[in-house]
Amino acid sequence: MTDAEQTYDVIVLGAGSTGENVADIAVRGGLSTVLVESELVGGECSYWACMPSKTLLRGSEAIAAARAVRGADAAVTGEQDVAATLERRNSFTRDWDDAGQASWVSGAGIDLVRGQGRLAGERRVVVTRPDGAEVVLVARHAVAVCTGSRAAVPPIDGLADVQPWTPREATSAKEAPGRLLVVGGGYVGCEMATAWQQLGSSVTVLQHGDRLLPELEPAAGEAVADSLRALGVDVRLGTEVRSARREGTEVVLGCGDGEVRGDEVLVATGRTANSDAIGLETVGLEPGGYLEVDESLQVPGVPWLYGVGDVNGRRLLTHMGKYQARQAGAAIVARARGEQVDLTDWSPFVATADRVATPSVVFTDPQVASVGLTAAQAAEQELPHRVVEYAIGDVSGASVYADGYTGTAIAVVDTAREVLLGVTFIGPGVAELLHSATIAVVGEVPVSRLWHAVPSYPTISEVWLRLLETYRG
Repeated sequence: MTDAEQTYDVIVLGAGSTGENVADIAVRGGLSTVLVESELVGGECSYWACMPSKTLLRGSEAIAAARAVRGADAAVTGEQDVAATLERRNSFTRDWDDAGQASWVSGAGIDLVRGQGRLAGERRVVVTRPDGAEVVLVARHAVAVCTGSRAAVPPIDGLADVQPWTPREATSAKEAPGRLLVVGGGYVGCEMATAWQQLGSSVTVLQHGDRLLPELEPAAGEAVADSLRALGVDVRLGTEVRSARREGTEVVLGCGDGEVRGDEVLVATGRTANSDAIGLETVGLEPGGYLEVDESLQVPGVPWLYGVGDVNGRRLLTHMGKYQARQAGAAIVARARGEQVDLTDWSPFVATADRVATPSVVFTDPQVASVGLTAAQAAEQELPHRVVEYAIGDVSGASVYADGYTGTAIAVVDTAREVLLGVTFIGPGVAELLHSATIAVVGEVPVSRLWHAVPSYPTISEVWLRLLETYRG
């Protein structure tokens, strides 16, 4: 049974943080807008990624910070209350209830249709509601695909059959598994290994490559590997997982150097676009892959269609999805008004920052905060550069922050233009240093000007001065 057609200026497929932001910008621009969502309003970040994962990590981080300060360490007289930590995690996800998020959508003047949405030709979307009824939506101006991504399960013999954890299960588990096997040593693998080891699991990390966090500076992977091992995690590098099976309640992974057993296995080896069941073939596009988009997030050749956030594969991070959403929303509003959309760098209608300087944080202990190019990436692009390093623990503010503070700051400087190409901070609490680095990299602030950005004393930010002094020699 199909309801009568409903017409809006803009239809947004997917009500995660990206879709919400596209819809909000469109409504603020005077366009009638509807969100279509088959799961929870608020999406992956709110319920299965950023928020629950960071709350799982925060308790252990706070305890470690207190233990690192003589005098304060005497106040740490017990162990972490795991049940209370999990309950705090639940409170951040509202026990996986999206009523509050749905209320915000309504209050913002955005309509919401729950169900599985799929394209059905030009500017048309058919939504199958949970009860089986269908709703046909028609867009006057634009359809924005904000369906995100999902965990990819690699084609390892038997792996799908053992019902592995994906990041969703890892962040929503009701209790710590006795033995957790983690396949993959990237952001998710390292964070979840850190969290569950400290919440009572015995964790083994199986990384195919020769280091953790392979996309970052080598020092980052080395520091996190050392930290995980100090926590008791069994970190195995250069390990290929070839098969998986269950024997009773055990998961058995066959590796190149033998078998490893656990109670659960988390697969953290990457993600894939949620584009295989949204009707792309009805508008001449290939389903299943990442959507190709221009700088305004518009799909080339289909001017009414936009691919925003993870679904375009450019930068699979919540904050970058929101950034793209703001840019795409502005472009949709401008085009609906008949205005010309400028696609040059730094236009208010284009997403260029994710190609220049994407900030990211790995919330392990130590944290790894990075933006821009690594030294290896600068070399690959044949950019003239110099790498400058400084031990953060030598900064007065770091010694105040924690006794025996250990960390590293790494700056990659373009020696031709005398601007920063990239910055990486490794150490406790360095996430809050990252935005200053992002501004310096995105703004292409000359090193000569950074000398006049005086860091306050005694803070860890004084590392900026030390990096400049080291660069000057």
